[in-house]
Amino acid sequence: MTIQTEQPTLRPGPRFPGLDRRTLGPIQVFAQSVSAAAPTAGMAATPAIAASTAGSGTVWSFVIATVVALLIAGCIGQFTRRMAAAGSLYSLAAKGLGPAGAFACACALLVGYALLVSAALAGAAIHLHALLGRTGASAGVSVAATTVLLGLVVAACAVRGIRLSAGVVLLVEGLSITLMLTVFGLLLGGDVSRLPTPSAHAAEPAGGFGGVAAAVVPALAAFIGFESAAALGVEARRPFRSVPRAVMWTAGVAGVMYVCAAAVQVSLTEDARVLPLGVLASAQRLPWVSPLLDAGIASSFLACALATANALVRVLFSLGTEGLAPRGLRRTHRVHRTPHLAIAVALPVTTVLPAAMIGGGVPAERVLDLLLQASTVGYLLAYLLVCLAVPLFLRNIGESTPGPVAVALAVVPVLLIALGAFAVSVPGGAFALTFAVLGAAALAWYGWLRRRLPDRLAGIGVYDETSIADVLDDHPRTPVPGRFR
Repeated sequence: MTIQTEQPTLRPGPRFPGLDRRTLGPIQVFAQSVSAAAPTAGMAATPAIAASTAGSGTVWSFVIATVVALLIAGCIGQFTRRMAAAGSLYSLAAKGLGPAGAFACACALLVGYALLVSAALAGAAIHLHALLGRTGASAGVSVAATTVLLGLVVAACAVRGIRLSAGVVLLVEGLSITLMLTVFGLLLGGDVSRLPTPSAHAAEPAGGFGGVAAAVVPALAAFIGFESAAALGVEARRPFRSVPRAVMWTAGVAGVMYVCAAAVQVSLTEDARVLPLGVLASAQRLPWVSPLLDAGIASSFLACALATANALVRVLFSLGTEGLAPRGLRRTHRVHRTPHLAIAVALPVTTVLPAAMIGGGVPAERVLDLLLQASTVGYLLAYLLVCLAVPLFLRNIGESTPGPVAVALAVVPVLLIALGAFAVSVPGGAFALTFAVLGAAALAWYGWLRRRLPDRLAGIGVYDETSIADVLDDHPRTPVPGRFR
């Protein structure tokens, strides 16, 4: 008697042909998430913002925000330990929420990623311009022009290859963190007696439990981008290990850095009102600290722009591969194996937006603030959706256990509160109209797909699978990078 057994079948080629598959090591994947989170910029600015409500309890606000970020990372890890994709969180949410939830997550990611790239370019231009201005080198060069030049640099690095991009962000973010730690060390070793006394007219922070809880919202915003390694699932060498570890470690490392930064700034003030780093440096007669601060923040923002751009174009690439966006977005460069057409679409838009706002007369710092607030709304919505998907995903695959479900249910209310707070904080007028237009466009896009391409919409959330090309590198049916059948 012959016993026939069903053998698992392999795809003849990868689902995402053209990308530089299985080439990034764990350090490079980790660098992607760390750079997208821009911890140096967060250390410089966020503690003073949080202290405006938390006062001396600022450190506790960052401790709570770190715990929340780690819980979100744990929810993301429920997916990334089981599947690898180029679509970041929307590909994960699809396995629990279905097409509608996944599409909403994709739109939230596109808004969050695109606006964060714009904000990072503006932030890098502001601080680079300030750094050059101290030597007179920036004469005749506007912040808007600097933003455009930096956008060209980011686009060139993104096209040249993911390995080059990962190396650049690792080097630049490492430099920025080193500079920032040096600044904090110098401030701690300075003359505290020279620090200015806050004005009697300055608002006293609320403090207490309410103040600490309110400050968790801006503290949590400092973590946005830490999940971006999820967009490198196809290109990571061992994605089921390196991606979830990168996301979790980024949340943890960034949290430790933020807590330490908050503790240092709180310790340098006599009362609950935390002063900005620049004021602290000037008061301690350390004028040369300011150039270090500008260099570190500019480097961090530049690395953030490149890392976030990598995630953005891979979401567009994934949508193009699934047929939910123009098919041209799935085209990849034959030599560098990057989604160069998606880069050609995304980077001009994300560069022109801040440059046009600054060139139109909006103060550069105001542009940075507006773009960061608006991008945070997109990120928090994506985090909320992927956390909501966890219990449904685990139930669907028959692996539902109390621990992960409890974590997801615990973090969802926190994200709802944070999302509501940021949605309210974004100014009205042009930005409210912009969000309304984007929301209407997303609904129209979804409605068109549901009517005209229901099969494609039902298949949203494609993830990578082992193929014959992985098993037999010289197999005759191995797809040529950049070509599609």
